Amino acid sequence: MSATHQLDATPETVRWGAFDAGFGPALTIASGDRVVMQCVSGPAEVLPPAGSGLTVPPALAAIHAAVEDGRVPRLGPHILTGPVAVAGAEPGDALRVEIEAIEPGADWGYNLFRPLVGTLPEDFPYRRLIHIPVDQAARTCRLPFGPDHGGLTLPLSPFFGVMGVAPPEAWGQISTKEPRAHGGNLDNKELVAGTTLWLPVHTAGAMFSAGDGHGVQGDGEVCITALEMCLTGRFRLTVEKGGGARQPALAFPRAETPTHYISMGIHEDLDLAMKQALREMIAFIVARANISAAEAYQFCSLAVDFRVTQTVNGEKGVHGMLRKGLLF
Repeated sequence: MSATHQLDATPETVRWGAFDAGFGPALTIASGDRVVMQCVSGPAEVLPPAGSGLTVPPALAAIHAAVEDGRVPRLGPHILTGPVAVAGAEPGDALRVEIEAIEPGADWGYNLFRPLVGTLPEDFPYRRLIHIPVDQAARTCRLPFGPDHGGLTLPLSPFFGVMGVAPPEAWGQISTKEPRAHGGNLDNKELVAGTTLWLPVHTAGAMFSAGDGHGVQGDGEVCITALEMCLTGRFRLTVEKGGGARQPALAFPRAETPTHYISMGIHEDLDLAMKQALREMIAFIVARANISAAEAYQFCSLAVDFRVTQTVNGEKGVHGMLRKGLLF
């Protein structure tokens, strides 16, 4: 019978800005167990000012204090909770990540752009930060601009921008900024509660981490941030031996929602990211349906939607969306 574990965000259970096969586990669980992971977001320079009426979660404040006194090194852009080791996971396996629930963890989030980054740095060569109040019960946020300057309410659609396993040992320590074959900063807004993500395992235990909570995001994430906020997720982590996602081997992240199968492509060249997402979808279709690669290629042109995931992480993303029930 599966167990449920709790992993809070503390100076001892987070890594700020890096994936590394050498990181030890913050928690070890059995395959098929669930883990509730508290994830926090935001460096000190984006915190709401005193008197704003917005609350900084104690967990985030404790991590900032640990950064200041040197107990937590700040290596890159994202605070990740984990890693969580899954017993029995080995290189060549796949880790099935069932995203069962995602809850807001704060009454605010933020959106920021700054010089030299984003999709249009030449048009916006300055810094702009806004704090966005969040109604946790209503699951909405209130933008400080909009119709008649009275603000605009958006429904939340929360997901974790970063979900990944440890990279291959040969890669050494890598930043959380760029998504790669281990997952990481995918920024795929489809990965909400009720979705399953498959990640290829590169090291013993898989070593799953999550963070970079997004309350809502548009495809592209064009200015470099979404509604960046604290989230708590409940994940069921299961090892699929020798591969996963109904494939004999898994080389790249893949996902499934209640309505779609999703392939992913990641490359610094958006054209090559598109090619990778298409090749991943063709391979998936050929493995599942009794058709040839050429027929799958034609089917993709007729019935699969390819969307720009994000254009701001150095490595750009494209994801293919195949509606369930069309082929299988």
